[in-house]
Amino acid sequence: MTSSEKKDVTRIAISHVFLIALLALVLVPYIMVISASLRRGNFAPSGFLPDRVSLEHWKYVLGIPYQEVVNSATGETRVVKAETPPLLWLWNSIRVSVTASIGIILLSATAAYAFARLHFKFRSLTLGALLILQMFPMVLALVAIYVILDFTGQYVHWLGLNTKTGLIMVYLGGISGYIWMIKGYFDTIPASMEESARIDGASQFETFVQILLPISLPIFAVVFILSFIGFMSEYPVASIVLQARSNWTLAVGANSFLPEHQQLWGRFSALAVLSGLPITVMFLLCQKYIVGGLTSGGVKE
Repeated sequence: MTSSEKKDVTRIAISHVFLIALLALVLVPYIMVISASLRRGNFAPSGFLPDRVSLEHWKYVLGIPYQEVVNSATGETRVVKAETPPLLWLWNSIRVSVTASIGIILLSATAAYAFARLHFKFRSLTLGALLILQMFPMVLALVAIYVILDFTGQYVHWLGLNTKTGLIMVYLGGISGYIWMIKGYFDTIPASMEESARIDGASQFETFVQILLPISLPIFAVVFILSFIGFMSEYPVASIVLQARSNWTLAVGANSFLPEHQQLWGRFSALAVLSGLPITVMFLLCQKYIVGGLTSGGVKE
């Protein structure tokens, strides 16, 4: 083996060791959370494998009644069932996240088209303002959000506090970053494609719907995934807007398992694993658009 071949083998070995260590670093927290969800009792994650496998936390999360031992000496047991099924929180999260993500795409796409294709007064100034707005997290506006929804709810009950519609409207306010993202993608698409359609008699709206939107499916998939993940895991705003237990999203409901004096880590871990399923499903559904679209770009031959 020549010296150059030895160097290549050493380099490959070091790369593999580094990647394996990085993979282990990423996977260890997930393994510990899964282990805690399968361990009897509500202790904090402390090992890779549970001492004794139990499905009591999963039964609680799925709304299935189970027998819990109250006194091991006498063998006394009691039936445990969730007051509010955590699956309802999961359904609330999916409804809010999907609706808000679709709304984000509709609003961001039309706004991005205006900035990418139209020329109007204060266009650059407005784009700069949107860039500055996305630097401030929504948490800074919690007081304003509470006051606005409280006032709105006095006149429009379905749009006030403790309503999922009110939470969706708040989420739709964070579109500035997505407008920039979609506009950047629109800029990579030659305007000549739309000009040719306009010459053939198509209106500007028709060119937007029939030409630009189909080509832009990859960036819409990216925006949908990013916003969906963000809304599924968002806690501060949802905890302020949603007050009734039956309206909670998954993040708010999971936090209820960690009160100051009784931290139910087992149930929390099971709910954390469950929350990853919708995100995984959505990513797999949008994967072909994300991978295929972003690698090929926006220009179609």
